[in-house]
Amino acid sequence: MKKIKLKTSFGFWRKLINAWTILFLLMIIIDLVYMNTYGEILDALSAIYISILAIYVSNKEFERWYDRHKESHPGEIFVLIWSILIFILFAFDFLLGNLYRLPSSVVSAYIAVLTILVITRKSKELYETRRRRKG
Repeated sequence: MKKIKLKTSFGFWRKLINAWTILFLLMIIIDLVYMNTYGEILDALSAIYISILAIYVSNKEFERWYDRHKESHPGEIFVLIWSILIFILFAFDFLLGNLYRLPSSVVSAYIAVLTILVITRKSKELYETRRRRKG
């Protein structure tokens, strides 16, 4: 019987987080189109998305600190996409009045993305400082 192993490569985790990002962002847009019909699904997707993002980024940072990760995939791209989406959602929330409300799970996910980016940027900065001192 063959054993199934969970891949620990960054390619696997990057594909996983990209897939969940696309799914979550599409569901946010669908929820906007259908005026808050999918709030419960967004709550669940938000929790899953934030968890997978935290796992991916934590794994990437641990590997960096042990000199096993050299690839660069800037989180600023995620933050830019999220920021544009949040701005658009705030505009619709304002313009549509009671017809649409920006879901709190989406705001929480955005805050988590920003927080994770700040932490990873600081980790990378500390890592580079440490390497310069050693080198």
